[in-house]
Amino acid sequence: MNILLAVDGSDTSFYAAQALAHLPPADKLVVLHVLDVPNPAYPMLVPEVARDLYATVEREMRAEGTRVLEQAVAFLPPHTGPADKRLELGSPADVILTVADVERAHLIVLGARGLGALKELLLGSVSHRVLTHATCPVLAVRNPLRSLKRILLAVQGPDDAEPIVQFLSKHPFRNPVEVRVLTVLPFTQPVWPTAAMIPESLRKDMVARAKQFAGGVAAQLDARHYRATGDVVEGAPAPEIVRAAASHQADLIVMGSRGRKGLSRVALGSVSHAVTHHAPCSMLVVR
Repeated sequence: MNILLAVDGSDTSFYAAQALAHLPPADKLVVLHVLDVPNPAYPMLVPEVARDLYATVEREMRAEGTRVLEQAVAFLPPHTGPADKRLELGSPADVILTVADVERAHLIVLGARGLGALKELLLGSVSHRVLTHATCPVLAVRNPLRSLKRILLAVQGPDDAEPIVQFLSKHPFRNPVEVRVLTVLPFTQPVWPTAAMIPESLRKDMVARAKQFAGGVAAQLDARHYRATGDVVEGAPAPEIVRAAASHQADLIVMGSRGRKGLSRVALGSVSHAVTHHAPCSMLVVR
């Protein structure tokens, strides 16, 4: 498996480096730090002075970036595979996505939050954009991943479940994990304002079908040597996923993102974004 580890010097990026302890040794591991060098925004500066100022800032940021990469590699657990350190210039999210495509990464690993109040907001948007637009699975590490024994797998339908089952079939974790497959029926307002109008018989049928679907996904994982169970809850998707992760004491939330267009893609993106920001654990989005 080719892994791209994106680091920014924050605590969560070093947690991301340490999280590789729960993955098999990489066939190729790229450790990436992106320099987003600001251009001087002072209209009174003459071009020559502006260029000199930019060069000075870039030189200092390169030195700091090199230290970040060295520290990230030092944080890598044993047996993660040989690390290729990469320092690039550009917009962080764009560079991460481009390098992942060029290196044919099978997994992107990064911290879910950045450095300080403003940087945390900006880098949080980076992780959200990578989660939304990457063409491969993305693991966003929120806190130290000291163990990986329990996974909450949140799925809405076959389009989400199929790529996740395929990904888990490759056994991307070093040790056995227990999987709880969760489907959320959004019966409650304001997610589904017409919920009160649904006949009880139809409601029961929908719950039964959802249980059958979740159980079917669990059975597929059982056949692939996972310990998996299926479950269905009713409510707003993001809060219910976060609540289930806490009650299950999940080490990781896994969600899918595939084959969705228009409003359904926007809705799924908003759910994954909300879960990323409020979940008690790290998150893996598979597509």
